[in-house]
Amino acid sequence: MAAWFEGRLAGFDLETTGVDVETDRIVTACVVQCGGGTPTQSFTWLADPGIDIPEEAAKVHGITTERARAEGRPAAEVVEQLVAALAESVLAGLPVVAMNASFDLTILDREARRHGVQPLVDIVGDDLLVVDPRVLDKQIDPYRRGGRKLEDLCRHYEVALDGAHSADADAIAACRVAWRIATKDPRIGGAPISALHLWQVSWARKQAESLREYFARTPGKESWADGVRTEWPFIPAQRAGGEAP
Repeated sequence: MAAWFEGRLAGFDLETTGVDVETDRIVTACVVQCGGGTPTQSFTWLADPGIDIPEEAAKVHGITTERARAEGRPAAEVVEQLVAALAESVLAGLPVVAMNASFDLTILDREARRHGVQPLVDIVGDDLLVVDPRVLDKQIDPYRRGGRKLEDLCRHYEVALDGAHSADADAIAACRVAWRIATKDPRIGGAPISALHLWQVSWARKQAESLREYFARTPGKESWADGVRTEWPFIPAQRAGGEAP
């Protein structure tokens, strides 16, 4: 049986209005199917998020409020199509590769609920298997100095990144980094994808707990500790009563 990274992968990436998973919105999105010996297929969206895009976010991904309003599709339409594309990939047995998956998948979940779209997790359930290059990299090389953003990982693993902070470029690059890590580390490359997913749940929790402890003991960053979440690959939505479903 072929290793998971030798088969088809579904890369997923979002560019958003900000970094708050509960309130920020999708601006651009990409789902790319690549690998497995068949041609790459890339699906991209530009949304009108329905709110202003802050200048600092526009500087990152290059999409201004004016452009999103003029060229973007209605947010609800984009979210519905995006969930459908991901669900199709998941139900076809493809792992979803997403850099910092808990951010992108949580944003998508909240957008779906905001716009009355059936959330991805409600469609695919336990069939959702995720590969997060950020979690894998921290696990296999925890003490390496330097940044851990996608562009940092691309430099370290010698992966081309053309057009950083565009959703399509980032989605493909994340798949390439995951492939590099899998070929470098036999435990990761040789694991059944279902086992690798469960390992990442544990690894991500421990990594977040370590970050929380670092913030708590670092002068000036103590208040950041409370904002660190340990759930992966997404943060469950809260019910009205405050309990996770």
